[in-house]
Amino acid sequence: MTKTVNFVPLKDRVLVKRLDQEEKSPGGIIIPDTAKEKPVEGEVLAVGSGVRDDHGTLHALEVKAGDKVLFAKWGGNEVKICGEEYIILKESDILGILK
Repeated sequence: MTKTVNFVPLKDRVLVKRLDQEEKSPGGIIIPDTAKEKPVEGEVLAVGSGVRDDHGTLHALEVKAGDKVLFAKWGGNEVKICGEEYIILKESDILGILK
């Protein structure tokens, strides 16, 4: 479900909402909040216009709003917009798109 946010990232930046981590391990053990790692999977909500090369040509980003992505664990900047937590990443911090 893609959510609309009143925020437009600049250049090669992407606004991502982290997807919640599973509450149980594969073996059925419930994981307490204090033991959970930050998820590295998220949904792209907004993308910037792209980057310009040395010749001034604008290259659009490969990701688009609605894509589910994996990103670098410590990449990006965490921000709050209208009380919701998001992460702003450079496209290079995104490892791939989940199909």
